[in-house]
Formats: sequence, structure tokens, C-alpha cells
Amino acid sequence: MSSSHIFWPVLAQILLTLVMFIVLGARKAKAVKAGRVNRKEAALDNRVWPEDVVKVSNNIANQFEIPVLFYVLCFVLYSINAAGSVAVFLAWLFVVSRYAHAYVHVTSNYIPVRLPLFMTGALVLLAMLAVSVWNLAA
Repeated sequence: MSSSHIFWPVLAQILLTLVMFIVLGARKAKAVKAGRVNRKEAALDNRVWPEDVVKVSNNIANQFEIPVLFYVLCFVLYSINAAGSVAVFLAWLFVVSRYAHAYVHVTSNYIPVRLPLFMTGALVLLAMLAVSVWNLAA
């Protein structure tokens, strides 16, 4: 396996973020068209949007939190020649957890399901950090 394979899950995570922006645009357009939001108020206050829009907006904010650590770890693993099969597997596991988290977040937003998905991703990042430290220390 080539170390550059670590970038496939990175690209998949970027795709998730872009898809969420598309979903947000569609939901906002639908809300405006249905007259469910005052455009003037919405321009200054995100709280006036309907719940389905806020869910996606909140998810997009999440895509710029813990995934940033994922991006950094992937580049660290690649740069220290530690992007082997274990690292790539962990990277894909993180991305799968983020897709599942995003799905729950923008649909039911049911915390007892969403939180374990978030924690899975966080634990995977800890494992990726451990792989990085192990390889740097070797």
C-alpha cells in the first residue's frame, strides 16, 4: 500500500463537508421559498432559521472542529512515512464515523446515537496520534 493512500479518506472527509454546504443551501432555499423565514432577519441571526436548517449549519461548524485534527494527523503520518495500512484503516474509520455522525446530526439529531459516533471518531484520532508518536519515537 502506498503512503499516499492516506489522502483518500482526507478527500472523502472534504467531500462530506462540501455535501453539507450543498444540503444547507437546499434547505435554506426551501425555507425561504416556503416563507418559513424572514430573509432580513436571517441575514443577521441564524437562530431565525427553521430547525432543519440549523441542524445542517451546526453540522458544518462541526466539520471545522475535530476533523481539523484529522487533517493534521494525516499529513503528519504521511510526512513521517507512517501512513501504512493501520493508519489508512484508522483514517477510513474516522471518516465513516463522521459520515454517520453527520447523517444523525442533520436528521434525528438523537444525542444517544450521535454522541457514540462522535466518541468513536475522537478515539480513532487518539489511535492515529499514538501511531504518529510511535513512529516518531522509533
